[in-house]
Amino acid sequence: MPSDNPTVTGEWIPGPLGMGTELVHASVSPDNETGAILTPVFLSTTFVQESVDKYLTKGFSYSRTSNPTVRAYEEKIAELEKAPGGAAVFGTGMAATTTVVCGLMKTGDHAVVTECSFGGTAQIMREQFTPLGMEFSLVDMTDIENIERALKPNTKMIFSETSTNPLLRLVDLEAVSALCREKGIVHVCDSTFATPVICRPMDFGVDITLQSTTKYYDGHNITTGGALACRTKELYQRMKFVQNMHGNIMSPFVAFIQMQTVKTLELRIQRQSETAMKICKFLEGHPKCSRVIYPGLKSHPQHELAKKLHRKNLYGGMLWFDVVGGHDSGTKLMNSIKRPWSLCAHLGPTESIITACAVMTHANMLPEDRLRLGIVDGFIRVSVGVEDADDLIRSLKDSMDRL
Repeated sequence: MPSDNPTVTGEWIPGPLGMGTELVHASVSPDNETGAILTPVFLSTTFVQESVDKYLTKGFSYSRTSNPTVRAYEEKIAELEKAPGGAAVFGTGMAATTTVVCGLMKTGDHAVVTECSFGGTAQIMREQFTPLGMEFSLVDMTDIENIERALKPNTKMIFSETSTNPLLRLVDLEAVSALCREKGIVHVCDSTFATPVICRPMDFGVDITLQSTTKYYDGHNITTGGALACRTKELYQRMKFVQNMHGNIMSPFVAFIQMQTVKTLELRIQRQSETAMKICKFLEGHPKCSRVIYPGLKSHPQHELAKKLHRKNLYGGMLWFDVVGGHDSGTKLMNSIKRPWSLCAHLGPTESIITACAVMTHANMLPEDRLRLGIVDGFIRVSVGVEDADDLIRSLKDSMDRL
């Protein structure tokens, strides 16, 4: 809901609000003193206290711990993700990942992690946390029996991702969450590809939703950020404690920027979903495309689960395809693609991006793991922007016809 504070603009209409309204107004009220329609940027390191006896009565002391602008953005994300415990925001998505692992695990603990995930997730668990005595089992989470077999007496966390990066596999969040409740394990879900516009993991029993807000929340290639939205106040307080110790809180200026960019999130995702489907239809009919994967396609092996998880018949702007000819054809396509496509390692913005995952986003994976998962040399990931679909398809066709 929007802020409950009385403002110069009067009361809100009763009843629940739609996603588009929440994206614009959640946690935001015009300033009572000036009438400013936007939450101000509080670029202040410290906050003067009224007295020793009234320390922290205004809620703020030092911006490493909390800041009014950052707090407003955290409240907005908690509302969007329907996280009753609250949300914390970070300087990057990886800062959020680091915080959730440190907040839930210690030396000797075990976690079950999706084998197909953002490359940095597997890398930090392998190279930073495993040497500290933590244990991680990477499994195919499309079958819950794989998760059950991987559980140990010291399992503290299940870390899922839906849709997975980059293979767009889906996880039955409701089933995994039920298993976690039965075993007393915390279920963390990275929902960066979906955002709350498409899927709210909390609706399916997830305990903590992770977002790299660098991607769709920002959506304009301006800032980096991350978020953890928590089901309970206890989990939220654990995340905030670790955040304060690590000093990885989001800056007030970034929070201000993302509070503006997120307002158009639903509009962008609607456009990106429509264009992604048009591109998929083109690719399915092109002889140089050996397969195309998109949750909205009936050919997706988990299309029925996608319909269960995804809201408003939206399937997002991410897709991938293989080109006939493997590495050589993939490289030729990447090197010849014309604008408006951008060749870079990113996803979620207004600009359409094409990525060679094997040598870019997932190059830090062990080669045998990458190939086993199907991220072959001709694997191409697409992040659809908001440009005209005909222009994007025309550019793709021009390059693919030359392969």
